[in-house]
Order: sequence, then structure tokens, then C-alpha cells
Amino acid sequence: MSSRPQASLAQRKRQLVADELSEAALQLLALKGFDVVTVDEIVTAAGVSKRTFFRYFASKEDVVVQFLTEMGAGVCSELAARPGEERPSTALKHAVSVPLAACTDHSDRALRVVQLILRTPALHARFLERQAQWHSDLTSELARRQGLARDRELYPQMAAGMALTAFNAVLQRWSDSDGAEDPAALTDRAFAVIAPALDAIVRT
Repeated sequence: MSSRPQASLAQRKRQLVADELSEAALQLLALKGFDVVTVDEIVTAAGVSKRTFFRYFASKEDVVVQFLTEMGAGVCSELAARPGEERPSTALKHAVSVPLAACTDHSDRALRVVQLILRTPALHARFLERQAQWHSDLTSELARRQGLARDRELYPQMAAGMALTAFNAVLQRWSDSDGAEDPAALTDRAFAVIAPALDAIVRT
């Protein structure tokens, strides 16, 4: 059960319009390809005006990338909610696992989005731009959890980078397998590799 406050009617309406725009865009992009589809086609398919489109999204790239942007925010919030005494590898694996589990919960739509992003250079570049903010946020949270100075210690930045590398590797394998591989199992395998380095700070 979510602990978030119940969304207002206006918020639910905004989310509905955003979802309709995203779904219309994804269907067109899957059918015709990212470079061919125009914003005009997306708004026509969604039944809204171009002005409405730009009220929600800055570009057609943003329509697609928004899904994974929200996943990044989820990683940071999940890490912040983990018990302070938990090993870094355990806390980070859980933080990464929660948004990845959302992919399996909505596998058809999520897989289309992930594959579009990873296979379209313009979208992949935009996604990596967004990940720079994820990295910064994770670095700050890791520094706070370990009582380290973010600007003087290497550990928070390197640990955040390792966690995001694992996240990206799982997404890539899931995409390449057309959804056949289990993100949870892939996450376990990825963190088994990096856990010794993530937990090294606990022993120092």
C-alpha cells in the first residue's frame, strides 16, 4: 500500500493526459520508428492539441525517456528509506530492484520503452543525460548514509557509479532477451559481482 497522499483530481487528470500522450507516442514509434514520427502525429493520435503536448513534454524524446526518469527518482528514494545500518550492497540492490520490478509488473509497455531508448541513439543520449542527475543524487545519499564528505571521499561517487552500471547492465540484458530474462535474477547476479567493493567501506 502506498504511503503517498492521495492525488488531487487535477493531478490525476494531468497524469491521465500524460499517460495517453505516452501511449500514443509509443504505439507510433514502435510502428514507424523514432526518427519518422512527428509531434503532430502524436497529438493527433492522442486527441490533444500541440499546445497541450508541450505543456507536458519538451520534446518527443521526453515522452519516451520520462518512464525511465521516474525509475531513477525511485532508486534514490528507495535508498534513502533503507535502514542506516544495512550494508551498502544490500541497500543499493534493494533500491535498484524496486524500480526494475516495475518493469516486470508492466512488462509489455516497459519493454517497448526500454528497447526504444537503448536502440535509438538520440533517446539513449537523452537517457544518459538524465542519469547524470541520478548519479549525483545517489552520491549525496551514499555520503550521508556513511557519514562521508561527498567532495573529499571517492567512495560515494564510485559506489553510485557501480550501482548504476549494474542497473544499466540489467536493463540491457532484459532488452536484448526481449523480456525473457528475469530482471530480479539479473540484479542478483550483477550485485554478486560488485558487492565486495561496495561493502569494503564497512570493513575499514
